[in-house]
Amino acid sequence: MSLRELTRPGLGIIEPCLPSAAKAPPSGPGWLHEIKHDGFRILARRDAAGVRLTTRNGNDFTDRFPFIAMALKSLPVRSCVIDGEAIVCNENGLAVFELIRGHGSKTSAVLCAFDLLELDGRDA
Repeated sequence: MSLRELTRPGLGIIEPCLPSAAKAPPSGPGWLHEIKHDGFRILARRDAAGVRLTTRNGNDFTDRFPFIAMALKSLPVRSCVIDGEAIVCNENGLAVFELIRGHGSKTSAVLCAFDLLELDGRDA
């Protein structure tokens, strides 16, 4: 089932912008670059219905990352949608995909935010 099919009516369809391969990074003042973290791409949504953490494939990971969900719930906003990546870092601060797949990831995962897409009903 696609993310489009899982989206409830009235919430809108938001698919994350994914990185694309290039031989060399573009340069100039009009470009920003995003670090490739090794985790799960997440659309974190908070609204009147609650908090949902959805992967780019449409899987609900809210229960998988309860501390990220709790942090989103504690934000002083009515609603928001944050595009980011859930990661778990090793002792050197490097995101390691194998760590996020492990049992301890429920308590050690953090969300690296890339973009604030919606804030209190407004396109951010």
